[in-house]
Amino acid sequence: MKKLKFNVTGMSCAACQTHVEKAVSKVNGVMDVNVNLLANKMTVDLDEGVTNAQAVINAVESAGYGASEIGDKENKTASPVAAAQDESKKMKKRLWWSVGFLIPLFYICMGHMANIPFPPIFAGHKNMMIYALTQLLLTVPIIAINFHYFSNGFKNLIHRSPNMDSLIALGAAASFIYSVYGTYRMAYFMGRGDLGSAHEYMMNLYYESCGMILTLITVGKYLEARSKDKTANAVNKLVSLAPKTAVVIRDSEEMEVPAENVMVGDVFLLKAGWSVPCDGVLIDGNCTVDQSALTGESIPVDKAVGDRVMSASVSTGGFAKVRCEKQAKDSTLSQIIALVEDASASKAPVARLADKISAVFVPIVITIALISLAVWLLLGYSFAFALNMAISVLVISCPCSLGLATPTAIMVGTGKAAQFGILIKSAESLETAHSIDTVVLDKTGTCTEGKPELISAQAFGDFDVSELKMLCGSAESGSSHPLAKAVTGHCKTNGIELSPAESYTETAGGGISAVVEGRNVLIGNKRLMDNSGVDVLAAEKTAHAHADNGEIPLYVAIDNKLAGILFIADKIKETSAEAIEGFKKAGIETVMLTGDNEKTARAIQKKLGISQVRSQLMPEDKATIIKELQEQGKKVAMIGDGINDAPALTTADVGIAIGAGQDIAIESADIVLMKSDLNDAVTAVKLSRSVMKNIKENLFWALIYNSLGIPLAAGVFYGLLGWKLNPMFGAAAMSLSSVCVVTNALRLNLFKSGRENKAAKAEINTKTEDGKMKKVMKIDGMMCSHCTGTVTKVLNAIDGVTADVSLEDKCAYITLDKDVADEVLSKAVTDAGYKVKGIK
Repeated sequence: MKKLKFNVTGMSCAACQTHVEKAVSKVNGVMDVNVNLLANKMTVDLDEGVTNAQAVINAVESAGYGASEIGDKENKTASPVAAAQDESKKMKKRLWWSVGFLIPLFYICMGHMANIPFPPIFAGHKNMMIYALTQLLLTVPIIAINFHYFSNGFKNLIHRSPNMDSLIALGAAASFIYSVYGTYRMAYFMGRGDLGSAHEYMMNLYYESCGMILTLITVGKYLEARSKDKTANAVNKLVSLAPKTAVVIRDSEEMEVPAENVMVGDVFLLKAGWSVPCDGVLIDGNCTVDQSALTGESIPVDKAVGDRVMSASVSTGGFAKVRCEKQAKDSTLSQIIALVEDASASKAPVARLADKISAVFVPIVITIALISLAVWLLLGYSFAFALNMAISVLVISCPCSLGLATPTAIMVGTGKAAQFGILIKSAESLETAHSIDTVVLDKTGTCTEGKPELISAQAFGDFDVSELKMLCGSAESGSSHPLAKAVTGHCKTNGIELSPAESYTETAGGGISAVVEGRNVLIGNKRLMDNSGVDVLAAEKTAHAHADNGEIPLYVAIDNKLAGILFIADKIKETSAEAIEGFKKAGIETVMLTGDNEKTARAIQKKLGISQVRSQLMPEDKATIIKELQEQGKKVAMIGDGINDAPALTTADVGIAIGAGQDIAIESADIVLMKSDLNDAVTAVKLSRSVMKNIKENLFWALIYNSLGIPLAAGVFYGLLGWKLNPMFGAAAMSLSSVCVVTNALRLNLFKSGRENKAAKAEINTKTEDGKMKKVMKIDGMMCSHCTGTVTKVLNAIDGVTADVSLEDKCAYITLDKDVADEVLSKAVTDAGYKVKGIK
């Protein structure tokens, strides 16, 4: 199966989206199809052995739309809103031309009613034909400017897939054609001297309705296009982070090259204020980098030799040489952009409701319009009155708002998540996350730092501690397990020389065995010892005492006899307790799963306040437990490292990979957290709930609007209350409904995680031991890491000033070695192009 992406043209509403999906899904070999109305893109999963891209394009064209494949060679960091911006410019131009002709048209039609000066040439019975023909000549250019409504609308009507443009085309065409008919009838009666009959037709001309409908629809489309730009603003900001050039060292010379030309293995320079062009590892020097735009971390991170840096992060200080590990097109930034765009383009299950409605909505509206026309004629009203009602039904019922309700909220939500360093892979996972009531947590690397350390050791029998550590370190040297690294790392730090190990074997969830200097060394938990026939009764009391304190006891057997215990501790993350409390406040139960013994697990449970804990588990047991919870009716999210926990992540309703900053494309996870901070998982759930609430609000208002608007337009209330809807007001209302839905979705940009001010407060309340003065500068105008890099550079250039700049809370945290006036600090930032809002 292969995934292909296409640009789709000609879509204007949810009905278009549904028709395209239906047409493509009928192609033999197409496994799945997803059309994004907002982005005008389509993703298709197909069997290359059965069909190809051209067959998909042909299906779209047969349905009355256009399509083109998005090639692999297209720049991955190209602006995702470039097309929308181009559309906005074209729409603006069309709008101004339409308004230019509409103003005199409206003046001629309505001027005499408003008692404003009116040219005599248009007044009186003798000038009726001048009055009508002038309106005709002013309406024709508006039709020509907006002719795509007619071409698209009638084309889709012919293909039996009517859409929003079909409703507009029918309404505007009916107004225009009837007005032309009326103009000819006027000429007919005037030629025969029947001015009364001619005047009757003159009073029922709808040229201004035709022009106003097309212009107001264009107003709505223009506002909608501008709103689309804003919905993709987060992705657009990410794209703008990509540096254009880099300084590389080739043939012992420094040269500036385009960022995309930095190849794997190239060494590039990184100075203060410079952006990282691609993912790499430091090979010389050290620096501090601001990764806030990628990970959401507000505090710059120190990097030394051997540390990795991510593309588009900004150096705020130091000098380093970095070796490229991934080209710009494969970098972290490119992967983030791809993930956010894919999530924005995907469809949430809740969107199926809108699809089902849209599939039948337009044909039903046309039917209602025809029924309205017939009923009013049968009731004895004039054809002009009945036509007015039918046109009002057509233009007020366009399902733009229905089609925009879900994708706008999804796009804004996924973009907002990216600002927090949370990458949501699909709209489905974003929707599912809102209903989570149980969170299953891996212990190592999730609740804890994931960097265990050997705290102490106790030897038994004829062994001493030094010999025990040497044998264990030698045996563990062949393992990459975190506990093994704790043992070998301790030996290396303390200068314990290791011997070669032979016959190394590893038991999943149990431990390891190896032969060192002719001795059989066995290291692991009690289960491994029991299975190997080793009696550990003499050590159990000591092991339990340490386990009660949260330490992990590893039993050691030499030649099948108990030789000692290693005590390893994994530090609990500072933010874990806060995150667990956050889950509780959200009404979510927490369950921790670990392979550690029960004593150690209970100690961590008590410290963090976790609801349940399951210990001494094998890796495959985690997925089984998740299935058990799901069978109990729970909606389960699994949070783990995405590697050892892959089966559990896949089994859960939502899999969340934590701490994946250097490998964000973890296939088994639905949501990827760029930082190793459990609080981001809480934020993801909160954001999901906000997005779903927003979607439901959008769908509600879109459906209520049409439910109330159609009866009003059809004249249901005319007989009782005298309410009659002019087609012009119907067009205005329809356009504004779409704008309201998009504006409501944009409110998601105001979403707060609830932790924004904590870092700032902690920084303000911290005093340096040597009594240095600290200040916090609030800065307006910083939009990305380039901005923070610039501000950091100009502030640090002032003698006696050390500054860290946070993009998240738009503040500079300044430490002064000597007295520096606020005016000096403020001037430096202002001269750099930013606005200082205050210094505390």
